[in-house]
Amino acid sequence: MEAPPPPFDAELAGPIGWILGELPMPLTPELIPDRRRRSASGRLSDEAIRRGGAFEIEERTVPAPAGAPAITLLICRPASATGPVPVIYHTHGGGMVAGSHRSTELVGELDRAQDLGAAVVSVEYRLAPEHPDPAPVEDCYAGLCWLAEHAEGLGLDPERIFLSGNSAGGALAAGLALLARDRSGPRPVGQVLQFPMLDDRCDTFSAGQMARVGLWDGESNRAGWTALLGERRGTPDVSCYAAPGRAEDLSGLPPAFIEVGSVEALRDEGIAYASRIWQTGGSAELHVWSGAFHSFDEWVPDAVVSRAAHRARVAWMRRVLAG
Repeated sequence: MEAPPPPFDAELAGPIGWILGELPMPLTPELIPDRRRRSASGRLSDEAIRRGGAFEIEERTVPAPAGAPAITLLICRPASATGPVPVIYHTHGGGMVAGSHRSTELVGELDRAQDLGAAVVSVEYRLAPEHPDPAPVEDCYAGLCWLAEHAEGLGLDPERIFLSGNSAGGALAAGLALLARDRSGPRPVGQVLQFPMLDDRCDTFSAGQMARVGLWDGESNRAGWTALLGERRGTPDVSCYAAPGRAEDLSGLPPAFIEVGSVEALRDEGIAYASRIWQTGGSAELHVWSGAFHSFDEWVPDAVVSRAAHRARVAWMRRVLAG
């Protein structure tokens, strides 16, 4: 019998109750249209992204992998910038099956960009199950390569690109770091992996402990990976670029910021990923937010732990840029 889950943080315990009262869980194939409707209803408008003139925005259509539809990049550049600025390359979450380059989690990226004087470039990638692996990560990689090649013309610094994503977006950001290393592609300055989906095998202690607990529980995680990988999920026939926890070699990667909540199914695979980076002599900063559920700061942004998480991300990114 699995151990009971850790207790929720006092400021998060009430909100998770009403969130789960409104959001059907766990994810199933039948709920994918519901998730997509919810995501579409929360898409950020141009006005919301501009933030009263803080950002200039444009959308670019750029080449996709061979035979695939073109990719859309949303480019948000600080209006006050006078020279090339760092870039947060954002891969959105949504369990591999939902979300967009204008999803509400973009709010957090824009918050960090304002604190750092950075730009945000958000990529729209194809979704599973209609477009299974490797479509999502290859779309994101094509967008990253285009960004690195054209950054200077956009007033962006190609030498200071952070890969950043939440949940499924964290899986994609970690996969991009591995792809860029192995293909001798762009060299990101860092990777910000927020509550990342890293391992399709879904066999950690926390995956069972939180099988039906919190947001993006263990059963939902299994459903998301199955949508992406189909019958390959959990078999040896899965690429590390899709499921970075599969990577045998984590050396030579950009510095990583990895965070999980103590009350989420993805907790233990995030801890393991950071530990394996350290074992290769690499750089990783790990945060396990006590009492926190998956993506807690997006849902309860004013909680003390949420404000601490924001400060920790910004402080780490600032240190990476300074180094």
